[in-house]
Amino acid sequence: MPEAGDDLVARCHRSIARGSSSFHAASRLFEPRIRDDVWLLYAWCRHCDDEVDGQDHGHRPAATAAGAVAAEPDAATRARRFESLRRRTLAALAGDAVEDPAFLALQRVARAHRIDSRWPADLLEGFAMDVAGHRFATVEDTLAYCWGVAGVVGVMMALVMGARDPAVLRRAQDLGLAFQLTNICRDVVEDARAGRVYLPAELLARHGVAPTPAAVADPANARGVHAAACELLARAESFYESSRVGLRDLPLRSAMAVAAARGIYREIGRRVRRGGERTLASRTRVPRPLLGWLLLRGAVLAAWSRVERGRERPARPMLWTRI
Repeated sequence: MPEAGDDLVARCHRSIARGSSSFHAASRLFEPRIRDDVWLLYAWCRHCDDEVDGQDHGHRPAATAAGAVAAEPDAATRARRFESLRRRTLAALAGDAVEDPAFLALQRVARAHRIDSRWPADLLEGFAMDVAGHRFATVEDTLAYCWGVAGVVGVMMALVMGARDPAVLRRAQDLGLAFQLTNICRDVVEDARAGRVYLPAELLARHGVAPTPAAVADPANARGVHAAACELLARAESFYESSRVGLRDLPLRSAMAVAAARGIYREIGRRVRRGGERTLASRTRVPRPLLGWLLLRGAVLAAWSRVERGRERPARPMLWTRI
């Protein structure tokens, strides 16, 4: 838990606890100083995502007592919110006085770890693709989006953990990409109901599904949508495998937390694949008893990465990369 009196860290802790139960569980394995800064960075990322999407910690607004659900923000509203995010982010990074806790958190963590403004800017460009209603024709198109909303987050998280070597940052990028590919496949129908399709059109076409929100959300197409998602999850596996090599370059407790998060998200993907199209009806989660086992397994994998330091580092596979 954060030190007494640090209200900003406490607020950011509440944000990650609400926004990502999986990452929150893994984050407890960090050394306290790094853990607090991870929470600070997460809170800004979460805030930006929620502002653009009109969500509350990654969740759609709940129905009111009368049964009404808040409408998705229109294009003009989203564009206005995005420009506000960009302006406040630049102000925070420039060292201007800020009051909003999310931007104060970014300012604090960026200053402490010398995070170059290019990385937050890349994340905002990822959100800009959502604002513009970008469509994804190929797997490479989807990977470019994943870089903007998650791969660059992996890079910034690695910087918080003390990594500076581009080869290590590349492995952190790979884990972020794997996480987002998993999220896309887990939430494919939920996203389609909100008017978004992140599965590449080329994969959907291969399984007879039109790349439109209506088609992806249609239960009659569930088998084809699931098959396309499984193809994308196979690509995620390559990035999960690559990311493992980066554990050896992190401090032990950071490696434990990252390995645990890696195992939890990877298990979500496995459950989506094994569960068939029925997994598309609701958000797949890891049961609490298994969560404990995956945290322990992550600790073991991190300890093993200390042994691997004495071995020749495997070359990174020929995978998509932005850095």
